[in-house]
Amino acid sequence: MLTIEDHRRDSAGLRYVYPVISRRAGGVSVGINLNVNNACNWACVYCQVDNLTRGGPPPIDLPLLESELAGFLDDALHGDFMRRDVPEGARRLMDVAFSGNGEPTSAAEFPEAVRVVQRVLQQHGLAGKLPVRLITNGSLLHRAGVQDGIAVLGELNGEVWFKIDRATPAEVEVINGVPMDAGKIRGNLRRCAALATTWIQTCWFALDGGAPDAAARDAYCALLEPVAASLAGVHLYGLARPSLQPAAPRLQRLGEAELDGFAAEIRKKTGIRVAVSP
Repeated sequence: MLTIEDHRRDSAGLRYVYPVISRRAGGVSVGINLNVNNACNWACVYCQVDNLTRGGPPPIDLPLLESELAGFLDDALHGDFMRRDVPEGARRLMDVAFSGNGEPTSAAEFPEAVRVVQRVLQQHGLAGKLPVRLITNGSLLHRAGVQDGIAVLGELNGEVWFKIDRATPAEVEVINGVPMDAGKIRGNLRRCAALATTWIQTCWFALDGGAPDAAARDAYCALLEPVAASLAGVHLYGLARPSLQPAAPRLQRLGEAELDGFAAEIRKKTGIRVAVSP
């Protein structure tokens, strides 16, 4: 039986498709894991992927992806998957989500993979009904293929959850393991929001016993304020499960009051709506 804590990518015995019970989506999220080799172009300190390496995925077997997704949806809709594997209160399909063990847009076949999902959903009468989401660090939005894939996602009335955890170059390098400045982040964000509904996804936590300070909060709001009108909102969440990275002992959860306080600050300074998941 699946639980909120169980996000194993092999839970269904498939290569690319894995079901999870999402605390944010509120039901069964059908995950698409293109990064089967646990490789990512970022190295976030809170990442829950074991044996994470730098890089991108091997070539995607698109026919296998199509077969797995079609078969899983058949079982979820017409078989006994829900009764067999899902607690009674969560027995509903909420979305198909490109997520997994690395950055999905780093796959060369990413746009084709989105079209595979589009085709399978059309065959099952779910296109435009079952949301499709991309969970991304947004760093590869300058690539034409990534933009093409997100445009298809936009045609499906899908959403992008664009990761922004911190806003200054020094903080981004510490938290996400990459050199990124606010201008580049904002440029990629503009590209994304022009193609599909875009939410910001932010993990907010203490590091070495200290919560992000006023300067960090100000920089975050200043990054988002110029593009606020183009965004659907911010998903602000805490540490849901333990990090599996070497920095794990340095991370501490923040209380609900602290997250709510920062959410109120974001709303006041940017006008963006914020959903909080402690």
